[in-house]
Amino acid sequence: MSNDSTSAGYLTPTGIEPTYDEALEREISRWIRGVTGLEVNKVFPRWTETQPKIPNSGVTWCEFGITAIPQDYSPAHVQNDSEHSEQWSHESISVICCFYGPSGQRTATLFRDGMAVAQNNEELNVTAGLTLLECGRIISVPELINNTWVRRYDITVTLRRKTIREYNIKSLVDSPVKIFGE
Repeated sequence: MSNDSTSAGYLTPTGIEPTYDEALEREISRWIRGVTGLEVNKVFPRWTETQPKIPNSGVTWCEFGITAIPQDYSPAHVQNDSEHSEQWSHESISVICCFYGPSGQRTATLFRDGMAVAQNNEELNVTAGLTLLECGRIISVPELINNTWVRRYDITVTLRRKTIREYNIKSLVDSPVKIFGE
């Protein structure tokens, strides 16, 4: 089965793909840890197949989850050369960050303020290809965990990135048809 435009059928991307799923979650976890100073075992992705053990009462920690990945409505198609075409688009990645524990409020505000530091955004862009688009407000959402009320502060962050997918779309460089006339 051919994966290029020389024959009929569906085309799948070739080349390097943007990061998604666990790889994207790892990048977001590194960013949250870097901006807040939380330890590696205190920042967890939500909604994973195997749930990590929740830290003991009295510990400040963060749980985050990707809630939406909308794309621009009109991706651009760019012909690189006679053999390959790229599809360029921009995605917004919405992430809910939930900060728990006795310093959850402090850590949520530290995260909110640290996102506005240019060097932190530059590091996110260099390491993960993401940039901060917007940050929502911090909302207090206490949660009952193991029959104990735990402080919880949620903040939704929207990140942005350009994605490029390469396809084997050949450009028309020669035609077996001859045109006669004026």
